[in-house]
Amino acid sequence: MTDYKGKKIVRSEMTMADTKQKVLDMFEKYSIGTLASIRNDRPYSRFMLFFHDDLILFAATDKDAHKVEDIEKNPNVHILLGVEQGGYDGPYCEIEAKASFEDSGELKEKFWSEKLKDWLSGPDDPDYLLLKMEPSLIRYFEKAGAEPEELSL
Repeated sequence: MTDYKGKKIVRSEMTMADTKQKVLDMFEKYSIGTLASIRNDRPYSRFMLFFHDDLILFAATDKDAHKVEDIEKNPNVHILLGVEQGGYDGPYCEIEAKASFEDSGELKEKFWSEKLKDWLSGPDDPDYLLLKMEPSLIRYFEKAGAEPEELSL
């Protein structure tokens, strides 16, 4: 495995477990980030509210949103998560993932948040769809300028 600069990385199982725990802790602390998809052969980003189940990320959307069409054409997405508004020195992650759609009533109930009320009426809204993002690579940065810790999945 190589890092983002092409240098060979040697990691122990303990180091990878530590990195995974740091990522999970960050997922608990930060829920707003950006989701980038490809539209008309160009990257397109938007802020999203993220939820997680272990390292798998979920985000709510309207089934008729442009991002659904983007992901149907190209399921590869990029996510930035971490660092609070106005800050620049906290932890953050760059995440490469493959997105799919989840319409399970159980999962929609599990990940429903009142913060979504501006877009969807509730967990039973017929337009409510979950984006499921399964990471292939997570780069965890302790702070700006730090070397990343990588999890390849």
